[in-house]
Amino acid sequence: MPALRAAAGDRKGVVSLFYDQVPYDIKVEWGPKGARKAAERGEIVIIVDVLSFSSTVVTAVQHKARVYPFAPPINENAKAFARRVDAELVRGRAEALREGGHSLSPLSFSSADAGRGFVLCSLNGAACTTIAAQVPALLIGSLLNAAAVAEAAERLRQELQRSVTVIPCGELWPDTGPLQHLRPGIEDYLGAGMILSRLSGSKSPEAEVCLGAYRSSESRLSELIWDCASGRELRERGYEDDVTYCCQADICRAVPLLREDRFENAGERGSWV
Repeated sequence: MPALRAAAGDRKGVVSLFYDQVPYDIKVEWGPKGARKAAERGEIVIIVDVLSFSSTVVTAVQHKARVYPFAPPINENAKAFARRVDAELVRGRAEALREGGHSLSPLSFSSADAGRGFVLCSLNGAACTTIAAQVPALLIGSLLNAAAVAEAAERLRQELQRSVTVIPCGELWPDTGPLQHLRPGIEDYLGAGMILSRLSGSKSPEAEVCLGAYRSSESRLSELIWDCASGRELRERGYEDDVTYCCQADICRAVPLLREDRFENAGERGSWV
């Protein structure tokens, strides 16, 4: 049985109970709240935001860029941070198209960006990364580097003797008012499932179901992501090339690992820790 934990009392003074996935080596939690729970447990975290924070970070790190995540919104604090670390503040796709510069499109990065600094701010991936920043190890995963990030997580799990939590970030519902803002995104769930398929260790039921979703969809992965809500949104805005690129599996060996305030390529380090 999953561990049973006491949470804060409800309005009637009755203690509510929270079931979690603590007994298992490999877990799945959704979005910012899931990232916070994994951070509280002190676990190894893999952030998965396929369209497209994770894919963009993996691509930029593959091209040897310096990448700094920053929690939304893009404001004067973000601009000041970018100036302090001598980095370009990455713009939204439409703004970058109008004014030039890099965007959250992974295709805006190339080998010409080696050594250059970039600050990436996004509502989902960057937000979850910031929330979980103090965990023993935080990795960025996507379809592009599923095998490489799983390999890194396996080695970290052995070295640190910590569990792994995979975080599909999901999206946000607009104008939800008092309702919950998280909208689960199947692209992130399937990306998480691909990474899970390469991880050993005992898996929680939540992880098993995510893995099952991936295995049942593996032969149609690109098709499903192409036509899911997030995929259609990008395509209808003219970014179909981004969707096609982000659907590719295991084309990158880069493993972004958060070190202080920026990502390093764990694949190029002599040690994971």
